[in-house]
Amino acid sequence: MALIPNSKTSALFHLLLFILGNIAYATVFTLENHCSYTVWPGTLSGNGVATLGDGGFPMAPGSSAQLTAPSGWSGRLWARTGCSFDASGNGKCLTGDCAGGMRCTGAGVPPATLAEFTVGSAGKGGGKDFYDVSLVDGYNVGVGVRATGGTGDCKYAGCSEDLNAACPAELQVKDGGGEVVACKSACAAFNTAEFCCTGDHSSPQTCSPTLYSKIFKNACPAAYSYAYDDPSSICTCSGSDYVITFCPSH
Repeated sequence: MALIPNSKTSALFHLLLFILGNIAYATVFTLENHCSYTVWPGTLSGNGVATLGDGGFPMAPGSSAQLTAPSGWSGRLWARTGCSFDASGNGKCLTGDCAGGMRCTGAGVPPATLAEFTVGSAGKGGGKDFYDVSLVDGYNVGVGVRATGGTGDCKYAGCSEDLNAACPAELQVKDGGGEVVACKSACAAFNTAEFCCTGDHSSPQTCSPTLYSKIFKNACPAAYSYAYDDPSSICTCSGSDYVITFCPSH
């Protein structure tokens, strides 16, 4: 005689299927630090899902780490530099700083180079992922994103050039010793509608590349340079894991 599950058994069964489904379609992000200095990756989830890597952790030069994102996850990852934290994780960073200390509880403070992802949900749109590397909030560290094992376009996204070295004086962020440690976006530096794509410039038709966004785009054609830089900057891939490299060589 077949076993007819009661409501409690049925609920547990469906919960198990949900968990197994998320595991089956999980996406693995492998973070690699190719910089000559320690970076503190920051992570932020954009859809209420648990934050990856508890929001942040240190990565010594040459080290790597893996983070697993469930099906449907969206969010961003970035590198923080010049950080100092006490044993409880309290402290600040020179670039990319965030609320929460070691473990970010909010977005990083610009300027910071962002790796942005929307991971496809199983059964939705073929599970297609969308990803990019963005300089819209400025630049602090080179970042590269490479898809592995997926199908589709799966292009490389990123910026391997040292934009701090080429940053115009009016966009530079310097440390106490006068070294350029980050490069602001023109929006952050001047806060005008033209540079921020707001007001009369709030559409793709009215917000065009500027002198400053072109500097970013010419140096890093595989990265977002301003708010409506979609056609050449958004990448798609299905069923892939991703390698995110800080200070990539190419």
